[in-house]
Amino acid sequence: MNAHSPRPELDTSAPSSALAQRPALRWLAALTVMAALPWLAFNNYQHFLLNLILINVILAIGLNVVKGFAGQVTVGHVALMAVGAYASAVFSTKFGMPFWVALPAGVLVAGLAGLLVGIPSFRLEGAYLALATLGLAESVRIFISATDYLGAAIGLSDIPAPRLLGFVFDTHLRYYYIVMPLAMLAIYLSLQMLRSSVGRAFMAVREDPLAAEASGVNVRFHKSLAFGISAVYAGAAGGLMAHMTPGFIHPNNYTLVEMVTVLLMVILGGIGHIWGGIVGAVVVTIIYDLTRDYYQIQLLLFGSVIVLTVMFMPAGIGGVIDRYLSTRRFVALRKAASKPKAGRDAA
Repeated sequence: MNAHSPRPELDTSAPSSALAQRPALRWLAALTVMAALPWLAFNNYQHFLLNLILINVILAIGLNVVKGFAGQVTVGHVALMAVGAYASAVFSTKFGMPFWVALPAGVLVAGLAGLLVGIPSFRLEGAYLALATLGLAESVRIFISATDYLGAAIGLSDIPAPRLLGFVFDTHLRYYYIVMPLAMLAIYLSLQMLRSSVGRAFMAVREDPLAAEASGVNVRFHKSLAFGISAVYAGAAGGLMAHMTPGFIHPNNYTLVEMVTVLLMVILGGIGHIWGGIVGAVVVTIIYDLTRDYYQIQLLLFGSVIVLTVMFMPAGIGGVIDRYLSTRRFVALRKAASKPKAGRDAA
C-alpha cells in the first residue's frame, strides 16, 4: 500500500446500531417471558405468589438503594412501605381517588417520609442509625394501631381494586399485569441510576463520606436522596400490596419479622447488587411462604440464615454471580491471548 494513499475508514455504523438495539431487545424478551409467566401457574394462589414476589422485588430494590448503593444502615424500610400502603388506601377509600391517582399520591407521601427518615443519617452511623430507624418503624406501626381513622388494630378493608375503562383488576391474574410492568420499570430505573452520576455519588458516600465531601459530593443531599428514592420504591410496593385483592391491610403486616425478611432478601442476594437482590427476593419469598406454618421459629430461621450468609457468603448470590462471570471473562481473555494473531505481517 502506498504510504500516501488514504487510510480506509471502518464502517462502524452497523455494529454500533446493532449494539444499541441489544438492550431494547433484551428488555422486550424479558417482558414477553414475564407476560406469559402467570399462564404457567396452576391456581389463583400461585398467581398471588407471583404478585407477592414482584412486590418484594420492588421493596428489595428500594432497600438496596439506601443500604447497598449509599451504605446507610436502616431497618425501618417496612415503615415506609406502611406509609405508602396506608396513604394510598386512605386516598382511595376516604377521598374516592381512583387507583391511578391514589397510588402515585401514596408514593409521594412515602417519598416525603423517606426524606425525613434520612435526617438522622446526618449525625448517626452504623448501629446507631439502625436503632433510630428501628424505633421509627415501631412508632409508625404503633401509631397506625392506635388510630381509628386508619382502621386501628382491626385493619383497613374494602380498598378498591384498580379499574381501567370499565375493566376491573379484581383477580390476582389480572392484577399481575399491573404489578409486573411496574416491577420491570423499577428494575430498569435502578440499573440506570446505578450507572449515572447520582449512583456514583451514592457509592462515593458509601465508601468514604469524608473523601466524597472533599471531592465535591454533597453528602447530606445524597444521603437524603437515597432515603427518598428508597422510600418511593417502598411506597410503591406498599400501595400495590394494599390494592391487591382482597384489599385489606393490617398493622401486623409491618412488624420486625417483615423487616428481617426484607433484610434477608438484600443480604442473601448481595448488598449493592441489583440482580442478586432480585434473586434474593424471589428465593426468600418462596421460603417465607413454605415456612409460614412454622411462624414460631420463622424469625430464628431467617436470622440464622442472615448470620450464616454474612459469615460464609458475604457478597451474597450477586457476588457469586460476579465471580463466575469474571472468571469466565478472564479465561476467555487468556485463551484469546494465547492464540497466534492471524494475518500478522512477516518481518
